[in-house]
Amino acid sequence: MPAAVLWDMDGTIIDSEPYWMAAETELIESHGGTWSHAEAVELVGSGMWHTARIIRGRGVQLTEREIIESLTTRVLEQVIIDVPWRPGARELLAELKVRGVRTALVTMSIRRLAEHVASAIDFAPFEVIVSGDDVEHAKPHPRPYLMAAELLGVDPRDCVVIEDSEPGVASGTASGAATIGVPHVIALREHADYDVWPTLAGRTVADLADVLHARRTA
Repeated sequence: MPAAVLWDMDGTIIDSEPYWMAAETELIESHGGTWSHAEAVELVGSGMWHTARIIRGRGVQLTEREIIESLTTRVLEQVIIDVPWRPGARELLAELKVRGVRTALVTMSIRRLAEHVASAIDFAPFEVIVSGDDVEHAKPHPRPYLMAAELLGVDPRDCVVIEDSEPGVASGTASGAATIGVPHVIALREHADYDVWPTLAGRTVADLADVLHARRTA
């Protein structure tokens, strides 16, 4: 069994990427700029500070912190109305809870959004939350997942990471964890360093254990 399963949030547990893209477009256009879908896709999985720097470069006359707070508030407004769960995510979290497998949420969104999503699940799904507020180096740097493992007191090499983006799987694999990519908004190519699942629907704790075993014995 994994010592812990470390979860990304946006695009992995909830289908919030369209909310982020809409918020970015609204903010940039309100300052007289333009923003395309292709440009928004390039930011999927990026840290919030990187996103804020890009948006400032499009003419938004706010500080990076103000941009982050503005985007988060707009996304949170949408999530409060409807939490768009990704297929299989809550079911797998529930099985992990029943089986006693430890979990952490590792997201580059800021903490108030992460805590709201966690609270929308009808059980306590995460022992630890590592948010974009907590790390100096965002994904694809391994630090977010290394911090989660440290907080749980486990070896990252005994953990499984579940992600949806290139920066996310890069962060997971660099931490030493067995990493599973579940692509959604953008495709993930097959890669020797991580597994790719088309969906979490129907997946079980046994499937996670199989991935970890295969990676450790490869």
